Amino acid sequence: MSKIRAGDSSGVDAAPKRDFGERILAMAERLAAHSDSPSGLECTVLRPAHRATAADLLAWMGEAGLSAAIDGIGNVVGRLPAANAAVRTLVIGSHYDTVRNAGKYDGRLGVLAGLAVAEELARRNVALPFHLDVVAFAEEEGVRFLTAYLGSCAFTGRFDPEWLERHDDDGVRLADALAENGFAPTAIPSLSRRSDLAAYLEVHIEQGPVLIAEDLPVGIVSSIAGAVRHAVVITGVAGHAGTVPMSLRHDAAAAAAEIVLLVERRCAAAPGLVGTVGRLAIPNGALNVVPGRCEFTLDIRAVDDATRDAASADVLAEIDRIAARRGVSVDIREIGRSPAVACAPRLAAAFEQAIGRAGLRPFHLVSGAGHDALQFDGICDMAMLFVRCGNGGVSHSPLETVTAADVDVAARVLLDTILVLAESWRSGTPVITA
Repeated sequence: MSKIRAGDSSGVDAAPKRDFGERILAMAERLAAHSDSPSGLECTVLRPAHRATAADLLAWMGEAGLSAAIDGIGNVVGRLPAANAAVRTLVIGSHYDTVRNAGKYDGRLGVLAGLAVAEELARRNVALPFHLDVVAFAEEEGVRFLTAYLGSCAFTGRFDPEWLERHDDDGVRLADALAENGFAPTAIPSLSRRSDLAAYLEVHIEQGPVLIAEDLPVGIVSSIAGAVRHAVVITGVAGHAGTVPMSLRHDAAAAAAEIVLLVERRCAAAPGLVGTVGRLAIPNGALNVVPGRCEFTLDIRAVDDATRDAASADVLAEIDRIAARRGVSVDIREIGRSPAVACAPRLAAAFEQAIGRAGLRPFHLVSGAGHDALQFDGICDMAMLFVRCGNGGVSHSPLETVTAADVDVAARVLLDTILVLAESWRSGTPVITA
């Protein structure tokens, strides 16, 4: 198992004035060595790279002075306990799974920033009035089972038992994958922590270009866009590519192509609205066969639920009309829905003040991407801090990058915020209730 220890040759040092940025990037580099694909970073839930990544995180949490364990869905949870066992918990978290051919920092940056800050608090022997948990959520991307937020949904008591029957591309059920990894699917409800949560903070790369344009290392998330996702299957009639006249075809791929352009056209019609066909496949397709079946995913997001739902309804209605005109059948299944949510103003203000103390201009922006923070809405206050991306804001790609200097700023803002939250509670004017 790879480990990073203070003072080793990786560049991580134990000096009183720590460089959080270099340390966090060194850990991210180590985790990126675990991949289920030889051609790029791929770490999807409950596969070998996922297990290896969890093992490293568990070891690092222990070395940082946290009590740590892997729960029954693969979340890695490290705790810096308060003296009073009855108080509530401040959670710092993000996810450690990845998309296919991923970058090194999406999700993982937030986990590692939380770990570095918790380690610093332990090193200083800071007594917090709340438990501090650093949580690496097992799954957020929804790549393997087309069900996002498995880890944070289990943690917050929002896991849907029906998800256990979802299958991956190899026909493996989620329930069976959990069992193969030593987890009991029926025990997932017992993982819920919703009754003892005080607040949730998440550091994340921006995954966009706004902070680059503003020339700022960090930004405060004001709200997270709502999303609705569908899996679509079009069934036409397969035929010989040379003998079926164009006018007599019921081509599933041609229908899908028209739908892709429909999504692009409709979702360009309103500010803050986006639509994506992210997976598109012709099962058993061949060069000389008119496609008889096409499968794709549909992801529509907006900064408010009404805009998102109106676009989704328009797209689904037009899909039916396209199918009827082309003589194909369509099966549409909703596979995910998350509301647009606002971050807690009091926590956002705490981030803003910490950024100001760092000598930087506070800046607020909307997140078009979904995050584990969504699952804490309605359970406890939550807030997010974005870190500037390089390469024009590219994410979900090997080109994804951040600088050590920006990451260092984010970690120091997070540390400052935690200390202020603790002091506010002690002073009798708590931002969060411990």
